[in-house]
Parts: sequence; structure tokens; C-alpha cells
Amino acid sequence: MHNITLINGDGIGPEISDAVVRIIEAAGVDINWDVQTAGQDVIEKDGTPLPERVLNSIKKNKVALKAPVTTPIGKGFRSVNVQLRKELDLYANLRPCKNLPNVKTRFENVDIIVVRENTEDLYAGIERQVDENTAESIKIITRRASERICKFAFDYAVKNTRKEVCVVTKANIMKLSDGLFLDAYREVSKNYPQINKKEILVDNLCMQLVQKPEQFDVLVLPNLYGDIVSDLCAGLIGGLGVAQGANIGHDYAVFEPVHGSAPDIKGQNKANPTALLLSAIEMLKYIGENDCAKKIEKALFLTLKSGKSTMDLGGNLGTKEFADEIIKNLKK
Repeated sequence: MHNITLINGDGIGPEISDAVVRIIEAAGVDINWDVQTAGQDVIEKDGTPLPERVLNSIKKNKVALKAPVTTPIGKGFRSVNVQLRKELDLYANLRPCKNLPNVKTRFENVDIIVVRENTEDLYAGIERQVDENTAESIKIITRRASERICKFAFDYAVKNTRKEVCVVTKANIMKLSDGLFLDAYREVSKNYPQINKKEILVDNLCMQLVQKPEQFDVLVLPNLYGDIVSDLCAGLIGGLGVAQGANIGHDYAVFEPVHGSAPDIKGQNKANPTALLLSAIEMLKYIGENDCAKKIEKALFLTLKSGKSTMDLGGNLGTKEFADEIIKNLKK
């Protein structure tokens, strides 16, 4: 029995959460879900989009599956995602990007793991207004954060039988900050002789990703480049609607799709649960349920291959009906 926090989100969150939970249960995984609400819908009652009870639940259970939540605009509340990363020190953002059957894209054989440092760089938010015509942002890169994200990337490569870890920087220009990140990569890489090493500048990477993305395996990047490149890679496989993600730290892990809460289609049975399901599959691998993870992935791929999908992928199924088809294919 696994105790896992389920943040069912708002907007389309509860619908796709229900679909994914049904699929996981049908696959035979024994999970006790600690269901927590967060986001815009709880502000009136709790005074914040991320109540303390949600953090306490994750700290207790160590693992969470999170549906998208809405961050209020213009009310001064911090993003729930950013707050979770800060509070739980979720230093590694993991974004697997792999082609899915029957999802039309410009490229085939894309299977890239983007590992993004999640805590510093320009996202540290250290800014000041120098004068009315000049603003300044400070880029923070530390050896500790750089070494642990590089170690995470290499450990992931070993565990998942990947062949190469490529570090992405702009160290030819930012010789101190990006140079430190590159140096940390080089030092950490010495402990992984079985993994191929590669170094590339971020502008060259972007060019090559839109020419021959299949050449890349695992990418490890500082925060800003990782944010941009992970969305670029999502575009290679069909967009944010099929893009999975995870934020992982030493003690806790939160698995979530990349897309938003889509309040415009809330309650209409139109939402595509694929990204959350792929995130849940990664979660199952994380907790050691590898066989069930493979079983669910196979059923999802069989469903997509058959042409049965939600409307955003060219099919005509609703959220519930798509989940039903995946559950049927679990038996094959």
C-alpha cells in the first residue's frame, strides 16, 4: 500500500484526476490517496491557493500527484508550483519528451529527457530598479545546486539505461556563472564512466533540436535555459497537452502535467488526461511500481494507436470515455 497525496486541482483538474485514478486502480496498484484541494477555488475558504494542510500532506506522504491549478491574476498570490518548489526544495524539474502513437508532429523518434535546475539562476528573483530607465536582474549559480542537478541527471540516466548526458550552457559568454555550472558537470561526470558526455551551447542546441532532435538523450540545464528548452521539446512531441513533468527533491517528489487548468472547458468532459497519466506513470516508476507503469503505458499507446483519443488529438472521445478505452486495453 502506497500513501500518496493527490492534489486534484481546479478547472479541468478534478476531471483528469478522476480519469487517471481510475486507470491506476484498474492496473492493480494499491494506493491510499490523500486527496487535497488547492488553487483558486480554495482561496475564499483558506485565504491562500496553497493551504498548509497540502504541504503537510506531501511532507507526510513524500510523494504527490498534482493536477493543474489556477494561479490568481492580480491578487498578489505566488504561483502554487513555485511555492511548492521553494517549500519542499524540489530542485530537479524532470521533463521526459517522447513521441506518442498517432500524435502528429514534425519529427519522429524523439525521446529526450530534460533535467532542469529548479531553484536558482535568474529565477532567484533578485532584481532592482537602478533608475527609471534601467532594471537589473542577478543570475545566481552555485556549485552545490549545479553539482546536485548534474548528479540527478547522471543517476537518472543510469537508472533508466540512457546512454548520454549533455550539459547545456552559454559558458562562452557567461564564463563565471555558466562556467561554474559546466565545471560542476565535468566534475560530477567523472563518477559515471559508463555514460557518454556531451557539451553544447544553448543557442546551438535550439538549432539542432529543430533539425535533428532524435540525436539527444538526457539534457541537463540551468533554470532559465531549462524552462525554455523543455517547452521547445514539448512542441516536438505535440505540445503541452501531452507533456508530462515532475519536480523532485531529496525528500519529496511532485508529479504533474505541464499544461494549465483550462477553466474554459471545465466540467465539459473534453479534457485530455494524457499528460497527467504520463506524469503518473513516471510517479509509479519512482515508487518502484515498474511493472504497472509499463502496463499502463502500453495500454495508453494501444489506445492512441487505435485512433481513439480526445478531441484535441483528433479523436471524438470525452475524458471519461478515453479513460474507459485505456482501462479496456490494460487487459491486452
